[in-house]
Amino acid sequence: MKFHTRKLIKPGDLNANNTLFGGALLKWIDEEAGIYAMTKLDSKKVVTKYISEIDFVNSSKQGDVIEIGLEFKSIGRTSITFSCIVRNTFTKKTIISIEKIVFVKIDEDECPQPHGKTIDNLVFDNA
Repeated sequence: MKFHTRKLIKPGDLNANNTLFGGALLKWIDEEAGIYAMTKLDSKKVVTKYISEIDFVNSSKQGDVIEIGLEFKSIGRTSITFSCIVRNTFTKKTIISIEKIVFVKIDEDECPQPHGKTIDNLVFDNA
């Protein structure tokens, strides 16, 4: 799992229970995963197709620093799939896990478009 982004939990990110609002976290995950899909498919024209069951494991509070981790799972003709774990940067406790996030490359008409990538020509960094 590669951890690409860190976020500081601020007052505006909290819910009525004074813990991290799930909607804010899902927005950050979708954005980070979308950027990762763009870089792997060499295209800005990708959309979220599917997010599997979301498992909220632990809460996060104001002042916590969390990190979003993504891992490549598979490649399709028009799609790319990742899994995601968000954890507390310092305690390493998992905040949320998502088994499957699928992005699809689209054309100008927003229809799925083959991306031409295979497992053999995907480039992964070592960061």
